Amino acid sequence: MTLLLRVLYRLYRFSSGRWHWAQRRFTRPGLAVLGALILAALLAPDTDNNVTYQALPLLLCLLVVAVGLSRLSQVRFSASRLLPRFGTVGCPLDYRILVKNLSAKAQNGLTLMDNLADPRPAFEEWVEVQLAEQKLVHSFRFSGYRPANPFKLATVREAAVPPVPPNQEAEVRVELTPLRRGILRFTGVTLARHDPLGLFRTLITVPLVQRVLILPRRYPLPAIALPGTARYQEGGVALAASVGQSEEYVALRDYRHGDPLRHIHWRSWARVGKPVVKEFEDEFFVRHALVLDTFSKHPHSEVFEEAVSLAASFACALPTQESLLDLLFVGPQSYCFTAGRGVAHVDQMLEILASVRACADQPFRALEHLVLSHLKVVSGCICVLVAWDEARRSFIGKLRALGVPVWVFVIVAPGEGQLLEPGPLRDEPERFSILEIGQVEAGLAKLK
Repeated sequence: MTLLLRVLYRLYRFSSGRWHWAQRRFTRPGLAVLGALILAALLAPDTDNNVTYQALPLLLCLLVVAVGLSRLSQVRFSASRLLPRFGTVGCPLDYRILVKNLSAKAQNGLTLMDNLADPRPAFEEWVEVQLAEQKLVHSFRFSGYRPANPFKLATVREAAVPPVPPNQEAEVRVELTPLRRGILRFTGVTLARHDPLGLFRTLITVPLVQRVLILPRRYPLPAIALPGTARYQEGGVALAASVGQSEEYVALRDYRHGDPLRHIHWRSWARVGKPVVKEFEDEFFVRHALVLDTFSKHPHSEVFEEAVSLAASFACALPTQESLLDLLFVGPQSYCFTAGRGVAHVDQMLEILASVRACADQPFRALEHLVLSHLKVVSGCICVLVAWDEARRSFIGKLRALGVPVWVFVIVAPGEGQLLEPGPLRDEPERFSILEIGQVEAGLAKLK
């Protein structure tokens, strides 16, 4: 079985590599001629039942002439790519490439192609994805759902290059659509010119290594009343502003025995001639925990990707100016990232979500332990789960038993939502939401 899989993997790499080469070398009419040539070659031996063999010499002659007439060897150029800091899955990313003509004559009729790093996976990852996809296709054969290609990171549109005089620069606008979150790597820029017949292209490539971070897809969220109320936060607000207690300045008053020296207001003491201290009061505010379930068996699961997108949607939608949001998840280790009230910005949380990966080497109780140890400071929990099994139902039950308000979102494959019951949330079914792949935005619009 392993030998067969390795043979199939080699065939996959060879066929995908040849198809990528053909798409770049041949124009659309050229691909049509190439396809007709292959078909004619396959049918040519049967001369008694068809006459397709007569087209074989003509098609072959067209391609030979096209290849012979194509030329671009005299073009020399340099390029610089002006990328934005971030992109977002599913949203077109427009950027500019400056192309400088280093040759002694003007160049026109060029096409620019931006080159991404080879997305083909290693053998072990390819096998894992193939086995998982077979299960998905078998499970969803009646739903019409087909999983997306997890190895296709983005689509880049070819762009026409305006005429470039000698030793001059031209600006080319390129449109790229990210398909997967994470770091998107660029390797170079290619200029192409097709032959007079418009069938075959000659390519010249210059290395230009860069990268851009692709953030998760975000969905619009309605105005919903999140669980929990304001609580006293010991040391919470003062994470970045002062040392020790979490207090808010109220007024000045006379010094009393026992007041800490760091509260003395020196300017007022100098003005009135006696010690004056700053008076504070304890501050209460809302602090939500955003719990992301990363325990997915399939690292490229669409369910897991939708869970990350939902977590990113909540990170952007929650009002963090007057509250704190703690992102809790488990990867190689347990993580807690806090944003809001000047501690950190939402963009930083999105950067973390762009790089989070599924966890396969730790049990779900690692996330349960992380959240339970964090409960004393949170007002409520928003739990984004990728399954609704006994371990997760038990986890939500423990949160309810401790009196923590929760709102549970379970991401499921198409057609599986009707099979799930609220379990520990049966007395609050409005706090239990099932979101199917492909219907996440519509499901979120129904929230109250």
